Amino acid sequence: QVQLVESGGGLVQSGGSLRLSCAASGSFFRFNTMGWYRQAPGKERELVATIFVGGNTNYADSVKGRFTISRDNAKNTVYLQMNSLKPEDTAVYYCNLVNTRATMYWGQGTQVTVSS
Repeated sequence: QVQLVESGGGLVQSGGSLRLSCAASGSFFRFNTMGWYRQAPGKERELVATIFVGGNTNYADSVKGRFTISRDNAKNTVYLQMNSLKPEDTAVYYCNLVNTRATMYWGQGTQVTVSS
C-alpha cells in the first residue's frame, strides 16, 4: 500500500512563495507519475502539475511560469515550488501518484492560504 505525506503548506502573503513536499512510501517510486492537485472551497479538484517518469512536466495554464514541479527519486519525494502566489491559489493541495498499473493514490492534503 502506498502512502503519501504532504508538507509545506501554510499562510503567505500575495506575491510570496511556498514549497510543498510529498514523501511516498514503497519502492519503485521512480516508475510512477506524480502530480499535484488542488481544491478550493466550493470548487472541483483540479490538476495543478504533473511530472512523468522521464522528467517531462505538465502545468495548468493558471500556474505556468509561477509553479515548478520536481522529483527526487532517491528520496521518494516530489516537490511543488510555488512563486508569485495569488489569493486565487488558496486551496487544499493534494499529492497524487499513479503507478504502472494505473492505480491512483492520494495524500491527505495540505492547506495553502494566500492573503491579499
